[in-house]
Amino acid sequence: MEFTLTTTIQAPAKEIYLAWLSSEGHTNMTGAEAESSDQPGDLFTAWDGYIEGKNILLEPYRRIVQSWRTSEFEEAADSQLEVLLQEEEGNTILTLIHTRLPADGEQYIKGWQDFYFEPMKTYFAQKNKVS
Repeated sequence: MEFTLTTTIQAPAKEIYLAWLSSEGHTNMTGAEAESSDQPGDLFTAWDGYIEGKNILLEPYRRIVQSWRTSEFEEAADSQLEVLLQEEEGNTILTLIHTRLPADGEQYIKGWQDFYFEPMKTYFAQKNKVS
């Protein structure tokens, strides 16, 4: 199973990229504990250990490719997550491509929207609010 989701976030691509790949930034933008790194080959966890994986390919401020699995995965191989960041006029179009999911992986569509996109939009909008 696979899917592609797109959203627009009120933040520069660099800011989103750096937050995604730092423990503090990832925790702040999702509201759940994360351990992350900006180095290829490093492991990460998110959502208090519910999600885990490894950085496969990192193209600064443009593209993140990671192996990805949740604690609900059985013996199936890891899925693959690709995050594309395209900046336009100070905002970023984030395209998320999630492939190699288990056949019953449709719940992750709503999960990305509810537990990543919505908190990220709120976090970056508040962080970048002009006073």
